[in-house]
Amino acid sequence: MVNQSQKNDPRYWDKWKKSGAIGNVNGRDYGEAYAFFNCNAPIPQIMEELPTIMRLAKTSKKLEFCLSESAFPFLGEDCSKRPYPSDRELVEIALEAKEAGIRYVMATRSPPNITNRETADELAGILNQAYQSPLYEDREVFRGEIIYKEKGRYEFRQ
Repeated sequence: MVNQSQKNDPRYWDKWKKSGAIGNVNGRDYGEAYAFFNCNAPIPQIMEELPTIMRLAKTSKKLEFCLSESAFPFLGEDCSKRPYPSDRELVEIALEAKEAGIRYVMATRSPPNITNRETADELAGILNQAYQSPLYEDREVFRGEIIYKEKGRYEFRQ
């Protein structure tokens, strides 16, 4: 519940976001997390396996994904044609991942009222299950990281 005297004060919402809370007066914010990972499978094969992986990982069916080989995936109808993010920290992390030889980045969005951390946990379950799938060959090494925003900064999920 929002104190009605503060609902239009931008300082209040800034403080709300920095505390790690999600949502706004309209309740439209979503949890987001990003996975940077390597896999020898092409994007169409990964996307074809994703529903099975999600079912086996027992994740939310309402998650949205954007999988890309570019450094800046965005969620939406055509994630490959969206503009670059304005989030400087996210851009730096994405560029560092590309420089380190990471092939894929997957942006994930959860339904409203799910935190960024919870979305990162769901994404971790998906990547763990993907590693057990036909997408990875025997003894292929998994290399990747998951990040999410917490209190105004990106954190690596442990």
